[in-house]
Amino acid sequence: MLSRTPISHDPVTAYNSEPREVSSPNVIVMGDVGAGKSSHTKCNYVVRPLLLKGRRAVVFDKKDQNGEGEYSNVVRHYGFEPIRFTVDGTGTTLNLLDPMIARGTGIQGQARLLNIVTRLARGDQPLDGWEEEALRAALRATVDRIQGRAPVLADVLPNLGNITDDPEYHALSPTARDDLHKAGLSVKWTLNGLLDEYTGLLDGETSKSVDLSGKLTSFDLSQLPDDGPVVPVVMAIGNMWMLGRLRHERDSATTVVYEEGWHMIGGPGAQLIKSNQKLSRGLGISNVFVMHKGTDIPTDSPGMAIIQEAQTVVVYRQSRPDDALWCQQTFGLAPETARTIENLADGHYIFKYGSHPETHVQHIRSSWERELTNTDEGLAAGTAD
Repeated sequence: MLSRTPISHDPVTAYNSEPREVSSPNVIVMGDVGAGKSSHTKCNYVVRPLLLKGRRAVVFDKKDQNGEGEYSNVVRHYGFEPIRFTVDGTGTTLNLLDPMIARGTGIQGQARLLNIVTRLARGDQPLDGWEEEALRAALRATVDRIQGRAPVLADVLPNLGNITDDPEYHALSPTARDDLHKAGLSVKWTLNGLLDEYTGLLDGETSKSVDLSGKLTSFDLSQLPDDGPVVPVVMAIGNMWMLGRLRHERDSATTVVYEEGWHMIGGPGAQLIKSNQKLSRGLGISNVFVMHKGTDIPTDSPGMAIIQEAQTVVVYRQSRPDDALWCQQTFGLAPETARTIENLADGHYIFKYGSHPETHVQHIRSSWERELTNTDEGLAAGTAD
């Protein structure tokens, strides 16, 4: 807006340049509802990069638009259907123990995922040491015993608390074995409740429709309830499955968009993202986290570390002074930028990447992009949004 000149930036290109313009290909997009961040994300991190050779995009699509995710029409434009998730048994199934996850991060990754899912099912209550050990023991027993098919979560449940056949625990005192047994039962009841509540979503092998063969893949979460653990659970499983798939398909760089990204970096799911950062960079993944504000994220959480590592930052209007100040301080912006963030017009944003100073930018779409990316929340009139 200062020089009236165009700005071009692609995080993957910037990360792979010589010398590197950014040390991380990850992106944070923040802003109030209706300010323009959704349209910006569709254009700058999905539609436009897909014009480049060797690029694809995966979107975790949470926003409901006429009974389906807002990216559904964009996915169909590329000749594919969104992968739809529901809680009534009519949608897609995701298997926490899918072999694809083990291909990416091994049994350790599966154990980490089970731990996170259990924690999410408890309302972000961490497992204690006994419960973690009981869960690892049950997973080992399940993988050893199930042959000829992919194990599923229901196969783990009978092994939780059942340590009588595991020689590793024979030397424990009767009291210790009893404590481990009780810990396993505690985890079992938590996972039992999760399966009962979300029948058809988590209680079987992964549906054949879960695939990354197209240039654009959408995990449509728009029909899942906002309350409860199901959205971050599906995001976490989908993330781990995707890493396993991409580990054996390294022909493209992949942009992964997390709409309502707070679900992944505002809770225990951030541990998965953080622990897999090195693997993600090696697989050519650029994570884009789209969220309303960052003030709800604890300063000492893994989610804050992910935010601070991102080297591409886009801030649309944050009308609350506390939220605007958080952005100014967290992203190292000039002090006067906080007031600018509070008063940004629709379609305007503060843009910062690498060591470059922030810039006030207006997002302008072509008529084709407006048609493809408009949502029910219609943004600014004309070409600027």
